[in-house]
Amino acid sequence: MTVEQVEQGPRQVARTVEVPASADDVFALVADPHRHGELDGSGTVRNTVSGPRRLSQGAQFSVAMKQHGLRYRITSTVTRFEDGRLVEWSSPAGHRWRWELTPLTPTSTRVTETFDYSTVPAVQGKVFELLGFPRQNAVGIEATLRQLALRYARA
Repeated sequence: MTVEQVEQGPRQVARTVEVPASADDVFALVADPHRHGELDGSGTVRNTVSGPRRLSQGAQFSVAMKQHGLRYRITSTVTRFEDGRLVEWSSPAGHRWRWELTPLTPTSTRVTETFDYSTVPAVQGKVFELLGFPRQNAVGIEATLRQLALRYARA
């Protein structure tokens, strides 16, 4: 299992991996914000979530987070949703997280996760870069995707 870098454009950090599971199974996990703690390879997402059990266009959900010893809560809004294929949400700072699923076979799915900060003003994007967010999120995405692929490899 290899996590690969994907070029999505400026100010987008994306990685992809082939997961030995159906797109429906993976999407059920990704589209349930109450299960995002199971996905998170960065160690920042806590299991305290409020919101729907299944995301949809325009849905909002709130997640407890912990980063650099600081606990906080963010509320995100789903900005793009294609059932079984794509879910994207915007965080309060304006950046977006996107999950794209491409079925390869009935039991294999290409999963791409993207941290997209092309949606924030240029100055804010520069601050993100100075704080190391793109690099940190690349490491977290890689860990998340590795963990996701291993989860289904053991099933």
